[in-house]
Amino acid sequence: MSIFATKSIERIKEEQIGHGEGTLQRVLGPGQLIMLGVGAIIGTGIFVLTGQAAAANAGPAIVLSMIIAGVTAVLAALCYSEFAATVPVAGSAYTYAYATLGEFVAWVIGWDLILEYALGSATVAVGWSGNLITLLHQLGWSFPAAVSAAPGTVVQLAGGGTATAVFNLPAVLITVAVTLLLIRGVSESATVNAIVVVIKVGIVLVVIGAGAFFIVPANWHPFIPPNTGTFGAYGWSGVLRGAGVIFFAYIGFDAVSTSGEETRNPGRDLPIAIVGSLIIATTLYIAVAVVAVGALPFDKLKGAEAPLATALDEGAGFGWASNIISFGALVAITSVVLTILYGQTRIFFAMCRDGLMPRRWAYVHPKTRTPIYITAAFGSLIAIIAAFVPLSEIVKLVNIGTLFAFLLVNIGVIILRRTRPDLKRGFRVPFVPVFPIIGSLLCIYLMRYLDRDTWIRFVVWLAIGLVVYFLYGRRHSRLRQGEVINPEAQLDKG
Repeated sequence: MSIFATKSIERIKEEQIGHGEGTLQRVLGPGQLIMLGVGAIIGTGIFVLTGQAAAANAGPAIVLSMIIAGVTAVLAALCYSEFAATVPVAGSAYTYAYATLGEFVAWVIGWDLILEYALGSATVAVGWSGNLITLLHQLGWSFPAAVSAAPGTVVQLAGGGTATAVFNLPAVLITVAVTLLLIRGVSESATVNAIVVVIKVGIVLVVIGAGAFFIVPANWHPFIPPNTGTFGAYGWSGVLRGAGVIFFAYIGFDAVSTSGEETRNPGRDLPIAIVGSLIIATTLYIAVAVVAVGALPFDKLKGAEAPLATALDEGAGFGWASNIISFGALVAITSVVLTILYGQTRIFFAMCRDGLMPRRWAYVHPKTRTPIYITAAFGSLIAIIAAFVPLSEIVKLVNIGTLFAFLLVNIGVIILRRTRPDLKRGFRVPFVPVFPIIGSLLCIYLMRYLDRDTWIRFVVWLAIGLVVYFLYGRRHSRLRQGEVINPEAQLDKG
């Protein structure tokens, strides 16, 4: 059987139907799914990346960078919505690729998503740690420097001295807490996430509303600062580089599509949640960007660890801005860790169920109805990465992985429309193939503006994945072996 053999939509749907401990539980409704999407998208990006990209790349035109990144994400979201409504199972882009582009491409995208979600989780866990320590310092409390960052990191002490960190304890604690919550159950996890999302959106609205009164229109001029002679430093190249950097802030809506097997009415609810959460987040991002560069000249944001707080503190005179933004970022990141780790486990669950990874790991506990082995394993791995690995370049690596996944989903919609026009689709992308083609080109365009080292790391990761596939995945694939998956018997063939 060719490595590009596809799995029919009918078979994909049949394989996730079963009884007993082999199946996930359909408990999520549209409100919980939208909260899941908003929880995944709105994180530190809205408080940090917006100001950093404005200061270093785009100036006031960061608003255009936001729109470019947002349009790219929306076009991908439409394609995700069609697939999610047509193939409502766990696995997201991995499963969609299996149905349209074949097993080998599905493996590549699944391997890519492992990188995206694992490093994304570790990145936001480290961000959570930094915001916790910052908030404690602002409140006059200290945190042991030795356990506040990755090994070798030089930490400034309150008295003016320095200390060298050994590992990042807060990042480990938040990862472990989220892992235990996900093991307990998806319904409980969704409830906690919804509470957190309401709090963080409320904080964002307070920041926007307060800052809007102190906007100085002159700070928006020139809207696109002239390029300094270096690519990406202002001008139109800066707008595009800013879009590539800020794209990290849009990552997360695809986590909603991983919940296909746990959604009560996936054909209707998944498209609503995917597109709806992205529109909500994009609107908030643009509003925050307008306030940040309007309250303070963009060049004064350079070097600021918390650019939005700096803009409100110095531009609007809000002494409380740093505290509320640090607290808002802490709350925001909590739900991001939860939703990204959730998406990671569901994608890997689908890969294990297909035999491309060890099947025994796909065990679903009969009481919690969650894949406890996978959740515990990835929670432990992410905690280790967050505790010991410096993550200065991880954002760019996560960006390229996400853009690559979005590219294949766009292509997959075009292919499935041609190969299976008879399929019942709960949602259809308008203007196919025009919209998917535009989305694909935008993904490629943004990938071009990521630096060479990011590309090298990405290619190395994919090369490792090829070795794993040909040594293990190809030999154990249930599709290649002609097996019909029985979820109840998943433990019999570990």
